[in-house]
Amino acid sequence: MKKILLALVISFCGCQSNESVAPSSLLLPKASQTVGFIEIFDKQALDYIEQDTKISIRGGGFTWIEGPTWVEDGQFLLFSDIPNNRIMKYDPKFGTSLYLDNPGYNSPQPEKNGGGSNGLLINKQKQLVLMQQGARQISIMHAPTTAPAHNFTKLVSHYGDKRLNSPNDLVQHSNGDIYFTDPTYGLNKTDSDRMQQLSFSGVYRLSSNGKLTLLDKTLTYPNGIGLSPDEKTLYVAVSDRDDQHWVAYDVKDDGNVENKRRFHDANHLAGTEGHKGGADGLAVHSSGVIFATGP
Repeated sequence: MKKILLALVISFCGCQSNESVAPSSLLLPKASQTVGFIEIFDKQALDYIEQDTKISIRGGGFTWIEGPTWVEDGQFLLFSDIPNNRIMKYDPKFGTSLYLDNPGYNSPQPEKNGGGSNGLLINKQKQLVLMQQGARQISIMHAPTTAPAHNFTKLVSHYGDKRLNSPNDLVQHSNGDIYFTDPTYGLNKTDSDRMQQLSFSGVYRLSSNGKLTLLDKTLTYPNGIGLSPDEKTLYVAVSDRDDQHWVAYDVKDDGNVENKRRFHDANHLAGTEGHKGGADGLAVHSSGVIFATGP
């Protein structure tokens, strides 16, 4: 059964900022500022959010943030600040602070080397899995999520004999397999270490035993990724500014996919006044409804 994309637009200030704020000072102000508004296009959205809900600012001074992941054991949120090569922590009681430095690439010039981590995930063993955009690999951090340490184990960095592009987002199946996207956003043409080796941007499955399988190499900019609650459908956002859309695949019993189809299209909004952004991150609600960024 085809799931619906929630018809909901939340308008707010962008994530990027030119402010220079020391990580240790990124604390929640006593009176949180609220921004934007919520616009409902389909009354079904009201099953999930109230129209007068306020959007509050919980931290600032970041440059480009991605990968929000809730840590249930600690009751806090982790997210990546990519150009600054750091993972930040938001605690509802204490505000926002630095969690981990250099999580994507151990370099004093992170912007030259693709920046920090991107997507994050807490796996079945309650370890932090990082899409290390700078290092062009996926790794596990071996430390309690409440006590960060630079002790990483690389899960995968190559497809065949070629380096991955710029691992972006991921989702884990209940059997331990990791599905992920690998666009080219962290690469450049001036640094030999950052040049593209693969001729495509891929969607992959990394099995629990370490086998990497290419599922699709035809998407221009595969980005956000998610699984339906029954794990029978895989969703991928395509953040192509000239073709903003989402695709869906049927997940077969062996974990691979088939029956790719265009699930939802936002090209009628892309580039129009007041509709910036695109098909980037997504999350699947327990009901099967998808919450997704878009123009």
